[in-house]
Amino acid sequence: MVVSSSNGRGRSSSSSSSIERKRKMVLGIGYLVQGLRGLPWMGVNFYLKDGLRVEPSTLQLLQNSANLPMLAKPFYGLLSDSFYFFGQHRIPYIALGAFLQALSWLAIAFLSSSSISLFTITLYLLLSNLGASLAEVANDAIVAETGKQPASSPSKNKQSSSSGELQSFVWMASSIGGVLGNLVGGVAIEKFSPQAMFCLFGILLIIQFFITISVHESSLNLPKNPSNVSIKNQLSELVIALKKPEISGSIAWFAASYAIIPALTGTMFYYQTQHLKIESSVLGISKVIGQAAMLVWGVMYKYDQRLKSISPRKIISGIQVSLAICMISDVLFVKGVYREMGVPDSMYVVVLSGITEVLGFFKMLPFSVVIGQLCPEGCEGSVMAFLTSAIAMALMASGYLGVALASYVGSDFSGLGVGLLIQAACTILPLYWSSCIPGGDDLKKKKT
Repeated sequence: MVVSSSNGRGRSSSSSSSIERKRKMVLGIGYLVQGLRGLPWMGVNFYLKDGLRVEPSTLQLLQNSANLPMLAKPFYGLLSDSFYFFGQHRIPYIALGAFLQALSWLAIAFLSSSSISLFTITLYLLLSNLGASLAEVANDAIVAETGKQPASSPSKNKQSSSSGELQSFVWMASSIGGVLGNLVGGVAIEKFSPQAMFCLFGILLIIQFFITISVHESSLNLPKNPSNVSIKNQLSELVIALKKPEISGSIAWFAASYAIIPALTGTMFYYQTQHLKIESSVLGISKVIGQAAMLVWGVMYKYDQRLKSISPRKIISGIQVSLAICMISDVLFVKGVYREMGVPDSMYVVVLSGITEVLGFFKMLPFSVVIGQLCPEGCEGSVMAFLTSAIAMALMASGYLGVALASYVGSDFSGLGVGLLIQAACTILPLYWSSCIPGGDDLKKKKT
């Protein structure tokens, strides 16, 4: 009897290990490719600037308009929660998303020079982001569902932190993809055409497609909702979830913390490449530094127990303050203060610009853990999709505000310093209502 029990536990442990391995394979490749999207987008930026010679405001307008498909993420989440294909409702959407992205990037790569136009590229970028949105919604739903299941270890501490560990894993996968994408992109943009970068990314997406369809969803041991649940029922459950103040208030604050800040990414790109004559390889290294910082942050959040003991609200607020400080540092950079101190422009761009660009996204990790814990069972895909849609809408609003601010900055960048000060002031404002995010004690009450 003792031997039989031991064998049973062995088989159970082996099964759990196999399930976890397959989950990490699907999620790992999904978030890795998501991080690698910086590779083709770096090619898009340089192609629009050097090939089509668009203005900074036009570049920023296209960057934000291409995100329109992401606004429909709640609808994709409802589809994923409600409609099953061959008994699966996550894997098919990930595979379809990878296929649509591969189709769009390979189409751009093989377009003849005579047929390339701003309108054509915009259409294909919209199709690519549609595919990315579908894949991201399904991946995020898997993370939310899996994170709420008890860990395989009986340890109470491991059970309570399983959600954070999985969030950290996918965060690190995305960050590694970002490091590789920007590192390769920074070197490739000087040696190869943007079309070659589009083709390379398209091939990677094809590989993701075949890996994804090789895994059946039943092997991931995901909670299965009734397949006859209609979109109407799922929508009503989503509405009920959003009526909870701790969920709606948190999402509203988080989205506002992005929307209220006018983005000047396109303007800074032109300032660095045209005004300062910073080489593309330096920009690539800068983005690598930023992604490496995100990777380090993911590792720290997963393994640093002291960090886990801090309230997510305090962590998010601290990140917001740090972002404002970095923006003020950018003002000193534009005014030439660091140059007078002997710091080369390229060194500042490599070290600080890359970190400033991604610092605002650091708060996504602790916030996603919070929402994962608050999310009601059965509509994880819908709630997470609504969150990502709200973030996409906020980033678009931020981008359009940035287009307006860029017109004040001017083509000679004479108003860039003042524009960055406006950015910093807008970054501080959300701190005044950060109480909308549940504190550590509030989350503990929800668990019990």
